[in-house]
Amino acid sequence: MSTKYVFVTGGVASSLGKGIIASSLAKLLQARGYKVTNQKLDPYINIDPGTLNPYEHGECYVTDDGAETDLDLGHYERFTGCPTSQANNITTGRIYQNVINKERRGDYLGKTVQIVPHITDEIKRNIKLLGAKGEYDVVITEIGGTVGDIESLPFIEAVRQLRWELGEKSVLIHLTLVPYLSATGELKTKPTQHSVKALQEEGLQPDILVLRTEHELNNDLRKKVALFCNVTPEAVIQSVDVSTIYEVPLRMRDEKLDEIVLERLGLPLNSEPDLEDWIKFLYKLKNYSKEVRIGLVGKYVELHDAYKSIVEAFIHAGAINDCKVNIVWLHSEELTQENAEAKLKNLHGILVAPGFGHRGINGKLLAIEYARTHNIPFFGICLGMQMAVIEFARNVLHLEGADSTEMAAKTPYPVIDLMESQHDVTEKGGTMRLGAYNCELKEGSKAFEAYGQKFIRERHRHRYEFNNKYKDKFEQAGMVTTGVNPETGLTEIIEIPKLKWFVGVQFHPEYKSTVTKPHPLFIAFIKACLS
Repeated sequence: MSTKYVFVTGGVASSLGKGIIASSLAKLLQARGYKVTNQKLDPYINIDPGTLNPYEHGECYVTDDGAETDLDLGHYERFTGCPTSQANNITTGRIYQNVINKERRGDYLGKTVQIVPHITDEIKRNIKLLGAKGEYDVVITEIGGTVGDIESLPFIEAVRQLRWELGEKSVLIHLTLVPYLSATGELKTKPTQHSVKALQEEGLQPDILVLRTEHELNNDLRKKVALFCNVTPEAVIQSVDVSTIYEVPLRMRDEKLDEIVLERLGLPLNSEPDLEDWIKFLYKLKNYSKEVRIGLVGKYVELHDAYKSIVEAFIHAGAINDCKVNIVWLHSEELTQENAEAKLKNLHGILVAPGFGHRGINGKLLAIEYARTHNIPFFGICLGMQMAVIEFARNVLHLEGADSTEMAAKTPYPVIDLMESQHDVTEKGGTMRLGAYNCELKEGSKAFEAYGQKFIRERHRHRYEFNNKYKDKFEQAGMVTTGVNPETGLTEIIEIPKLKWFVGVQFHPEYKSTVTKPHPLFIAFIKACLS
């Protein structure tokens, strides 16, 4: 069977949840036995989100093959359990870079390089890359931004061309907002009508409308939208606000989104979707008997999307532990010697988050010291692990001025140092140690207990590492290396065995946590916080 394509566009406002709708549809089709993958087209000119400020874009997600991508790819993986790759996230920057490289090589043989056909052809080539492999029955492509944005016009034009070329092999879903005016008690459809009109002006007619709404839509309203937007009434679908994003696949199933898409693609319904595991997870998520308070210490805590994968990993691990995880957001710049006790004393566990740069470092060190000296379960991720090493070096080994060369280039004790492979790197984008690497665990360690196996493979995003010159000093004082990269000897995991649960990891376990397969370290951390 040749690959079919579904395109998801958005209108009226940004952040309506295109990624969640695309992920939910993928889950439903997957539950019917189809092989599905999701793709995100981002209209910004950055090559990837790797150099973007989290305040602007949320977290940067990393795939097994080392691609720095949009956070929506995290949703794709969490909903479907299928890993994504470089090909699943394409930016305008990547498209233009590819075209300019071809022009410099002379591939266009002296032709004037233009948006149409050269840019649009490159977009189409990238959209079809995943389908060309023959691995997938359906590729769901989400177009970032909002219809009418100047930046997204080349993507919209490429989709218009592709729809003509693909014929019945494609479906277009348009997600819009139906606002509620509390003053008059009315739901207003005019913004949706205008959004569809803007899409039609660009040559695209949606097959399905998904209407984001705070209130249920009645049949009359659906018929009105169908009439003015040239879609059938059954293809006007409501997406009512729900308490958790993980309810959306079930709501879309109730609305028959998967059935309508398969019918439009000419694909058989096969069996009813098998959502038993998903329903069990939702039940556990909502019917818990215990609660824990976890302090998440970071410098971007005003924007929760900066730690999106960590938040979701806590949700997955909490459900497995029959527990609700209440995250207490602690800004590392606001943690001081004077207020640390008051802010940390009522927590069941402390997680120090990843990040870069010196800002907020002192607050992270204070949180780690408090966790270590009060025997509160501690979990350090990437920079959080490095900070645990620095705190131990200063306060246990008494190495005054111990630091990372990222923060203090001339520290007398560089317990965290630039990786050897990074010394000649000058460019910022896409040059870190990225992607999945092997790790060998020490038997009897907390990490080994959590994973239940000796060899693991986890995703990374860093330039600095634990300086193995100090390894013996640390181990003699009680902080031991329990995970090592077998190829390079790089320290991947540190623990303090005498404490209840004190674990720091150089990698990012949150990237691999999914609904049906919560990450073992998060499960073990929550379990320790409950004990």
